[in-house]
Amino acid sequence: MNKNALPELAMEMGFAAAALIETKDIEFVPAFRPLCEENLCGKYGVNYACPPDCGTVEEMKARIRRWPMAVVLQTIWDVDDPMDGKETKPAKGKHNKLTREFINRTGLQGLMVGASGCNLCETCAIVEGKPCRFPELMFSCMSAYCIFVKDMADKCGMEYDYGPNTVALFSMFCFDNEVEGRNL
Repeated sequence: MNKNALPELAMEMGFAAAALIETKDIEFVPAFRPLCEENLCGKYGVNYACPPDCGTVEEMKARIRRWPMAVVLQTIWDVDDPMDGKETKPAKGKHNKLTREFINRTGLQGLMVGASGCNLCETCAIVEGKPCRFPELMFSCMSAYCIFVKDMADKCGMEYDYGPNTVALFSMFCFDNEVEGRNL
């Protein structure tokens, strides 16, 4: 199966939309980093996958660009208040879990970029001064990478804003161009 089959696999698994994009076409906006410093999500400085511990914007950009291709994955959720973390946090968790399942199904090596910061552990080991418990599975979110998500969605032919009471969540799996011959 070739890389063009990855969006089809994602749709079969329950994503609302999926599309391929070359990572060179992803726009990074360093001016977004101060938004992480506002710590609205509560993970700034207490999660290895989030700023300031995840790396600089340039380091994050290089992490993604190491992989030439990405499949962008989207789910859509009905919520009363998209700004209410108590409502969106479970949706983000389900989205990230589905993303991980997708990656496992592909059997490919690559990089996961989540819909929110890493949540593999109830409390990140950084708080205890210990190394990450799952460095091979840890993932950062689009915000930590300073990805211009609306621009990426537009390039992928995906809606970004579905109006009130609906939230679109995005994740991404970055991988090598050479996936032909793999049994997906």
